[in-house]
Amino acid sequence: MIRIWLAGLLRRRGGRLLAVAAGVATAVALLAALGGFLGATHATMTAQSVRSTVVDWQVQAATPADVPQVLRTVHHTPGTRAALPVGYAATSGLSATAGGTSQTTGPGSVLGVPAGYRTAFPGEIRVLAGRGDGVLLAQQTAANLHAAPGDTVAVGRAGLPPVRVRVDGVVDLPHADALFQKVGAPPQSQPTAPPDNIVLLPQHRWHAAFDPLGKARPDLVHEQIHTRRSHALPADPALAYATATGRAHHTDLRLAGTGVVGDNLGTVLDAARSDALYAQMLFLFLGVPGAVLAGALTAAVAGAGAARRRREQSLLRTRGASAGRLLSLAAVEAAVVAIAGGAVGLAVAALLGRTAFGAAGSLTAGWALAALVVGALIAGATVLLPARRDIKAVTVVAGRATVERRRVPRTLWWAVTAVLLMLSLVVFAITSRTNYALVLAPEGTPTLSVDYWAFAGPALLWAGGALLAWLLTDLLLRRGRPVLTRLLRPMTGALSGTVAASLSRQRGTVLRAVVLLALAVAFAASTAVFNSTYRQQAEVDAVLTNGADVTVTASPGSTAGAADAARVAALPGVRSVEPLQHRFAYVGPDLQDLYGVRPATAVGAGRLQDAYFSGGSARQLMDRLQRQPDALLVSAETANDFQLHPGDHLRLRLQDARTHRLRPVEFRFAGIVKEFPTAPKDSFLVANASYVARATGSGAVSTLLADTGGNGQREVAHRVRSLLGPTVQVTDLPSARTVTGSSLTAVDLGGLTRVELGFALALGAAAGGLVLALGLAERRRTLALASVLGARGRQLSGFVWSEAGVVAVAGTLGGVLLGWSLSEVLVKVLSGVFDPPPAALAVPWGYLGVVAVAVAAAVAMAATAAVRHARRPPLRELREL
Repeated sequence: MIRIWLAGLLRRRGGRLLAVAAGVATAVALLAALGGFLGATHATMTAQSVRSTVVDWQVQAATPADVPQVLRTVHHTPGTRAALPVGYAATSGLSATAGGTSQTTGPGSVLGVPAGYRTAFPGEIRVLAGRGDGVLLAQQTAANLHAAPGDTVAVGRAGLPPVRVRVDGVVDLPHADALFQKVGAPPQSQPTAPPDNIVLLPQHRWHAAFDPLGKARPDLVHEQIHTRRSHALPADPALAYATATGRAHHTDLRLAGTGVVGDNLGTVLDAARSDALYAQMLFLFLGVPGAVLAGALTAAVAGAGAARRRREQSLLRTRGASAGRLLSLAAVEAAVVAIAGGAVGLAVAALLGRTAFGAAGSLTAGWALAALVVGALIAGATVLLPARRDIKAVTVVAGRATVERRRVPRTLWWAVTAVLLMLSLVVFAITSRTNYALVLAPEGTPTLSVDYWAFAGPALLWAGGALLAWLLTDLLLRRGRPVLTRLLRPMTGALSGTVAASLSRQRGTVLRAVVLLALAVAFAASTAVFNSTYRQQAEVDAVLTNGADVTVTASPGSTAGAADAARVAALPGVRSVEPLQHRFAYVGPDLQDLYGVRPATAVGAGRLQDAYFSGGSARQLMDRLQRQPDALLVSAETANDFQLHPGDHLRLRLQDARTHRLRPVEFRFAGIVKEFPTAPKDSFLVANASYVARATGSGAVSTLLADTGGNGQREVAHRVRSLLGPTVQVTDLPSARTVTGSSLTAVDLGGLTRVELGFALALGAAAGGLVLALGLAERRRTLALASVLGARGRQLSGFVWSEAGVVAVAGTLGGVLLGWSLSEVLVKVLSGVFDPPPAALAVPWGYLGVVAVAVAAAVAMAATAAVRHARRPPLRELREL
């Protein structure tokens, strides 16, 4: 009997069975593809984080006598690839004489670098001028001393005569924060910034200069063993972090108090595991709703034939079929759907993994199995469970009824909807707080904390929005029949009352189509808006880091003047060039970056957003700098540290270009700047460039921001390098995109976005067309009877198009409102993904227009097919039914 039943299903209900299997395949494909990409993304994050670490360990010896023992222990630790001793000493100050003037700096640090260090740790020291070995000055130190290769610098030693050295080169230390960390100190006691003044000496010269200081003042001198480790780690960032920190702790144990390990590798993996959890949150927030929607569509497709299935079961029961036999037949149908849908879904996922994700999207066995399980659950829930419920609860007589009686929604459903929406607003308010964090990653702890309650906000909003769409549409069809009759009269004529009554009496299929279309449109809209906002903020982050499409930075000791700006502006592809001053100013004892801008053009040239400022918009604060030349914008950290209030007078110390000495300059606090192009994340200042030039006697600029209109940035950067030569550093925006932000924002999510939006488009079209078509197919008997009773073709067409119009208008309107609400909630809950946070949502109108066209086309196709059936001879239709 099972074989006969299955053959009959394939022959007579093959289309419906195929539609149910397609729904299962959609859910399986979406979960398997996104899951495979998620796993590959974790591996990419781990690899990227490991590559960013040059010195994996900084092992600090307890005393100078322990250095040989610590070096041997580290060398013999499994996984060590290189280990070299580096000396650290504090200098009381530096001085230099250049161009007939003398400059003096405050305290700093002197490193003793062994031979072969740059080879063992490539990227730790970047040469800007002169040689890469010998006596080297850090870039900022060279600028403070006005020193260049060939100049002589006196290095102060506490209680000892200074040591005079000849400068061989000027270098940049890209990883200075980690290089000058306090090894073994808790995070709160780490220095907020590396030393202002840094000198690098060959190791033998360092020992000769500072071994005597170490004997007199051991607190000022210590040594570290810089170590490069094997990067053979698990692909998952959390597992890689646990492995790396475990090895570091084991080495601490072996050192037995002779040294302490500063685990730089563990630190970057600690940040990567937090980003990995955010990637997982993206999967849950954006991928799971799609799978749930696919399951709901599958249930709708299966449920569209529920009345027919009940009649068939009633017929079999009258002929002696037992409940167990009927349940086995339903199980066979569910198994066929699960196997076919699962196989097709995995094939689609594998294809998507190769075409959309490339090598990063390879299908993994774990995610494939999980997706198949979900597909089987969907098949069981949509085919097997309804059949079991009908067998247990529906009598033979009730199962043969043509019109299903539905109870009117009670007041309780309105109360449930209100509670769901109110709870979603409460969760939204909590997750919108300034200090809210979805993922908590306490530094140094092996586990992360995720606030899974954050899922309640979108989930409650999703459920409440679906219920609200259902209740409002039901209210229109039940209580608004007179209004509906008048609205439908232009299409149905004298049958408008009959059509409205039919829609009201059998409104179950209409409600189902409206709710599913609303959820599909909301899913497409929220996914598209979130992805567009993500791309927008990734671009903003890159612009903040690089400064412009192409940025030219002068080397220490040189400046980029008006002539260079004019030459760059004349290059092909350059629309405009904005000069930017970059100086250093002392705010009390703190040395901070000072940026001099031209207020009239800074907003457009720097693409400044209002979200970057506090106390006014970007244009208002720049206008304030224009009207009040002595106005000063300070970072939030500086304003908090020094308890500044609007209008406060500040006296900063800037270097005078005429005397080469620090001189006090008066400013007035005018507002807070949170972000600024090329500026650091913590403390910096923004002032009027002309005022800074008058106060310091120099209008020289160190940075040029070139606008290319977003086109040909790499080509323009190459032309600038050829024009200005090797004395300047030229960076372009495409290169900055790959290194800015967290490891999450640096991962290419283009393929993921295309897959998500493709599925959203397909689900929207299916919800608008397929569910409507199945509902209209259930009304073929009604249309045939109306034709027998004398309804004309135009009236029958109006019947069909009326239902299609109600579904399209109500579903789209509900989906737009729900999609906008979900977009706001998703961006707030996942605010940790964005750096900086968005000032406004980015709406992809083009994609949303495509979704609207696809839904309209699907609805029109379903209605056209139903009209074609309605115009067939009614007796033939009734015989087929």
